Amino acid sequence: MNKVKVIGAGLAGAEAAYYLARKGIKVELYDMKPNKYTPAHKSPNFSELVCSNSLKSNDVYGNAAGLLKQEMRILGSVTMAAADKTAVPAGGALAVDREKFSESVTETLLAQKNVEFISEEVKDISPDEYTIIATGPLTSEPLIKKLEDFAPDSLSFYDASAPIVSFESLEEGKFFFGDRYGKGNGDHVNCPMDKEEYDRFIDELLSAEKTELHEFEKTEIFEGCMPVEIMAARGKDTLRFGPLKPVGLYDPVTGKRPYACLQLRKENAEGTMYNLVGFQTNLKFGEQKRVFGIIPALKNAEYLRYGVMHRNTFINSPKALNPDYSFKNYPKVFLAGQITGVEGYVESAASGLAAAIYCERKINGKEPILAPSVTVMGSLARYITTDNKDFQPMNANFGILPMLNGVIKDKSKKKYALAERSLSAINEFYKELEQ
Repeated sequence: MNKVKVIGAGLAGAEAAYYLARKGIKVELYDMKPNKYTPAHKSPNFSELVCSNSLKSNDVYGNAAGLLKQEMRILGSVTMAAADKTAVPAGGALAVDREKFSESVTETLLAQKNVEFISEEVKDISPDEYTIIATGPLTSEPLIKKLEDFAPDSLSFYDASAPIVSFESLEEGKFFFGDRYGKGNGDHVNCPMDKEEYDRFIDELLSAEKTELHEFEKTEIFEGCMPVEIMAARGKDTLRFGPLKPVGLYDPVTGKRPYACLQLRKENAEGTMYNLVGFQTNLKFGEQKRVFGIIPALKNAEYLRYGVMHRNTFINSPKALNPDYSFKNYPKVFLAGQITGVEGYVESAASGLAAAIYCERKINGKEPILAPSVTVMGSLARYITTDNKDFQPMNANFGILPMLNGVIKDKSKKKYALAERSLSAINEFYKELEQ
C-alpha cells in the first residue's frame, strides 16, 4: 500500500490525512502533541482553534470565505463537516464550540483504518518519501532548519502585511494615477489629502484601538516593517516624510502638490486589487476601515485583506512551490496550511485538502489536475505561487478570482455570479476526481 507522512495535525494536516485515508492511502499522521506543545496550543486534540472560534462568514454568495467553505464541503472536507456539526449561533458567521470541534475532527480521523497517529516531533524530512508538511506558523526549530534546506532564503518569521482594497471601491474623482516625478509606468494610484484631512487622520490613527499580541508574538519592531501608527507617534509630520510623502506628485484636479498622499500599488496583474504602500499596521480590523476611511479616496473602500503584524512563519511560495503545493526541487514533498502563505483557518484547511488531492494523483500516476482558477481554492493556490517580489500572506476574497466576462456594476450581483461560476467549476472538478 502507498504511504504518505503528514506532519502536523492542525486543520491542514487533518484535511490531508482524511482525504488520503479515504482514497485508500496509508497515512502516518505526526504531531508533537500531547508530548510537547507550542506556546499557543493546550488541547491534545487535533485541529485546535487557538485565536477564535469563528471560521468567518457562512454566506456562500456574498463572501469569499463562505464560498470557500462550500467548495470544501463539495470535496468532502472533514473540518467543514465537524464545523457544521458543532456550530453555535453567530449570525451570518460559522462559529463553533472549539472543544467539540477539535474532538469531532480527532474522533473522525482516528476512526480511519488507514490513519496511524504518531505523537512525535519530526526533525527531518526525506525528499524521497511522499510527505505533506502542515506544521503551521509555530513550526519547531529543527523542522524550520530542514525547510530552509528545501527552500534556501525563502522563510519569513514575521508577517507585516499592509491592507489591500478593491480598486472598484475607490471614490471616483478622489484619486489619480501616476508615479513620483513621472518615473515609471504611471501604475500607482495616488490618494491625496489636504492639511485638514491629514491632521484628522493622524489624530484618529494615534487614538485607534490596536490588536493585542500574544507573549510569544512580541518581538522587536524593525524599521523596515514599522507599523504606521508607531511612525505617526514619532511626530505629526513623520508620515508626510515617509509613506505619505507627496513629493514628485501633482494632483491633476488642483494642479498642485498634495499636502500628503497615500500611494496604492497593484497587487495583481488585472489591477482589481491594490495594496496600501507602507501601511503595515496592528490596528484592529474595524479601526483600519474607520481610520483609513478618513482618506477621501478610501471613504467606502472594500478591504480584501486587512493589515496584520504578527508572529507567522511562512515560506516565499512563489519562489519555492509549484501550483500543486509541492516543492519545486522536491516533487514528493508538499507544504500545506498557513506556512504556505494562506491566511486563516479555513484557507489553511483548504490548502491541506488541495495538497492531498494533488499528492494522491501523483502517487497513483494519474493525470495532474488543479482546482479551477475560478474557484477560491484554485485562486488561492494560484495567488501564492505566482511571481510576486512583495509576497505576503493572503486570505480568501473575491479580488483574487479572475474577472467575469462582461461588466456587472452591482456588487451583490457580481459576487453572486462569481459564486455561481465557482460552484459549477468545483462540482465538475469533483466529478473529474471521482472518475
